[in-house]
Amino acid sequence: MAYLNNSFGTRFGLEYAPMSFLVRFGKRELFVCRDFRNRYYKVNPVLDCSPGVQAGHVELLILRRWLVILSKAREFS
Repeated sequence: MAYLNNSFGTRFGLEYAPMSFLVRFGKRELFVCRDFRNRYYKVNPVLDCSPGVQAGHVELLILRRWLVILSKAREFS
């Protein structure tokens, strides 16, 4: 079962990102938001994959606009 949670705090550092949400699938989390960061490298126009800012995270930049962060779920505090 998936749990939709919008009160994720400062864990990703993107709590002020407009139109963002967090979905939990058991032991995994999927965070989706609009990308507002300036990238200082050439970004693939369709799909760009990079390691996240925290260990164990993978960032997918889709169509240069949507940032999807895949991570392992943690306990709620």
